[in-house]
Amino acid sequence: MKNVTAEMVAEAVQGKLLCGDPKQPIDKVSIDSRSMKGNDLFVPIIGARVDSHRFIEKSFEAGAAAALTSEHDAAEDAAHPWIRVDDTVGALQALGGWYRKRFARPVIGITGSVGKTTTREMIAAALSAELRVTSTKGNSNSQVGVPLTLTEMDLSADAAVMEMGMSYPGEMARIAAIVRPTLAVVTNIGISHIENLGSRENICHEKMHIADGFRGDQLMILNGDDDLLVKYRGTDAFRTVFYGTGPDNDLRAENIRVEGDWTCFDVVDRNGRMPMRLGVPGTHNVMNALAALAVAEELGVSREGAAKALEDFRGFDRRLQIEHAGGYTYIDDTYNASPASVRAALQVLGSVPTEGRRIAVLADMLELGPDSPRFHYETGVYGAALPVDQVYVIGELARNIGRAYEEKQIPVEYCESNEDAARRVNSFRRPGDVILLKGSNGMHLGEVLRALKDS
Repeated sequence: MKNVTAEMVAEAVQGKLLCGDPKQPIDKVSIDSRSMKGNDLFVPIIGARVDSHRFIEKSFEAGAAAALTSEHDAAEDAAHPWIRVDDTVGALQALGGWYRKRFARPVIGITGSVGKTTTREMIAAALSAELRVTSTKGNSNSQVGVPLTLTEMDLSADAAVMEMGMSYPGEMARIAAIVRPTLAVVTNIGISHIENLGSRENICHEKMHIADGFRGDQLMILNGDDDLLVKYRGTDAFRTVFYGTGPDNDLRAENIRVEGDWTCFDVVDRNGRMPMRLGVPGTHNVMNALAALAVAEELGVSREGAAKALEDFRGFDRRLQIEHAGGYTYIDDTYNASPASVRAALQVLGSVPTEGRRIAVLADMLELGPDSPRFHYETGVYGAALPVDQVYVIGELARNIGRAYEEKQIPVEYCESNEDAARRVNSFRRPGDVILLKGSNGMHLGEVLRALKDS
């Protein structure tokens, strides 16, 4: 943050300055008491296991300049401003929304069940061809992460790109109220967090709160291949651009193919046809690129400049990262998993050119609710129709994936742990093989990848 003081923070969050210098500069906001970079405001979060209020003094020892508190009505620490608030998370969100109001240029909000982060990075890359961009870093798309990101906005940028996630009803409306996007992208409606929301229709309704503050002339960029999003065609609540592979989309990809290490396709719209290629694999990344091109066009970035920037894009950590090491090709997609993203990863495994065998290491997909066994089995049915030579599954839920592969006479091994999986894969593999690792973040498949690389 720039030109912000403790008294300004107190006013922004409707808090009370209990002590300290009201003119104390505040340059950064942190929720980690161990990580201070100078003139930090420490925000103690009350979590399910830990109440970070107990770390306020430690934050000062680490270099914090001020702190919020919802548990103190008085303080005698004259050296540091303490700001009393009713709720620290609510105060953090208020502070993020207050700082967002200082940014008068376009703000692009991105949500969806799958592909938010990669789409965000592609949009930022495409815009950066001709504009200065400030954007979400890492995976900070939550009720806490979004306002933190807003406080770190570069106010001199030409555009901001903000990833906006949700897990429970009401969360998107709260985030949208503080981000106030001027343009929004919805990548798809899947079943991530369906155990909290009940149905895809409910997930769609929640995601579309991203446009709560939109006027009729503001733009929503929507996946036109998604059966729920396409229902917004013809709405008068906002302008729409639909992207995808179907003929009814405003911006579509045709002739998708793999040429060596490139994913190639033609971009087709009312302006004609343009050949394009990506250095990241998968049809889903073609979709992400289309969304990025639509945003770039809306903000006046030339299609040629945006396309070149996307051609140079090389992906995001642990999201379909292809690496060649020790004679093997690894496809690292261990960050998270849903049925849609597992299917995309299996498509990539089946399309990567190789003279060796294709090996899939698949673990549980979490947070899918009571129908989780069925979702796993259906994912296995889909995967069994794609090229694969050997499958390893980890976790009770993933056994349903294995069952679907076995029904198609594809070899499957059931692993008791990540260590067991690494041992089995290491015994089976030979140089030239391609190995996909895919599962929810909570399954820690990175352990298997590290063990294979170290073997």
